[in-house]
Amino acid sequence: MRTVAVVEDDPALLLGLTEKLGMEGFKVVSAKDGEAALVLLGSVVPDILVLDLMLPKIDGFEVCRAFRRRYPEIPVLILSARGQEEDKVKGLTLGADDYMTKPFGLRELLARIEALLRRTSGAGEFRFGKVAVNLDTGDVRRGKARVELSRTEYDLLRFFIRNRGRVLSRERILDGVWGYDAAIAPRTIDFHVMGLRRKLEDDPAAPRHFLTAPTLGYRFEGGDG
Repeated sequence: MRTVAVVEDDPALLLGLTEKLGMEGFKVVSAKDGEAALVLLGSVVPDILVLDLMLPKIDGFEVCRAFRRRYPEIPVLILSARGQEEDKVKGLTLGADDYMTKPFGLRELLARIEALLRRTSGAGEFRFGKVAVNLDTGDVRRGKARVELSRTEYDLLRFFIRNRGRVLSRERILDGVWGYDAAIAPRTIDFHVMGLRRKLEDDPAAPRHFLTAPTLGYRFEGGDG
């Protein structure tokens, strides 16, 4: 069952969307304000995010920015009463994949959700060195052997793959993997990087893929994906 995260502060609209999406076979998780949305999206990984812009506490633009940093491959559909072109452009610039202006028809919304899910359903396989990572199933193999990663290790690996070649500060990694305002010491990342090196590098003491950028953070190199 595919999961849709709906962030909407209008109770009637939220109820209607939840009921309609549920009838169409989706599992729906929801939040009524931006602060609750960031907490929700730190613990639940949806297949698609349906996001209102005009939210209490933290607006939808900030939620979109934080979500896109953490999950660059998951589609975002913005809903808003705002029809101004600059709002649409800002939302799309922050990483949204589509935009619908209220009021809208539920049939069109469902069609757009299905289109976005079809477009992004095949993340495919990513390879580096002897390692193959199936980004659709989460299966990780080194040679023919399956590698058991913790959930945090896998999330960190996926974040590195999506940002390969970039120098990432510990703060950026914390925000992208653990989520908004996580109460975790930046040095926690070092422990998990050591775990990835131990499980996936040929020589963990002389890594080729999970590289340290002195005084800055880390950089992931390699792959043909």
